[in-house]
Amino acid sequence: MEQRHPQGVEDYTIPSLVLIFVNLLWIFGVIWAQVGLGAVILLGWVLNHCITRLAQYRASREIRWPSDA
Repeated sequence: MEQRHPQGVEDYTIPSLVLIFVNLLWIFGVIWAQVGLGAVILLGWVLNHCITRLAQYRASREIRWPSDA
């Protein structure tokens, strides 16, 4: 039986981050046009807070259960 080893895949991290940035940019633009700049600032602050909390949670889980990878 022939064994084929899987080949490496491309890293799509940078294109994914660019796509997230572009989507956030137009979504913030629509919210700014509909509601105002204050809502965009508040939403940006909430997103920043959620991302920070997620990073803290993941760091605490890594301390308790370190991965082998």
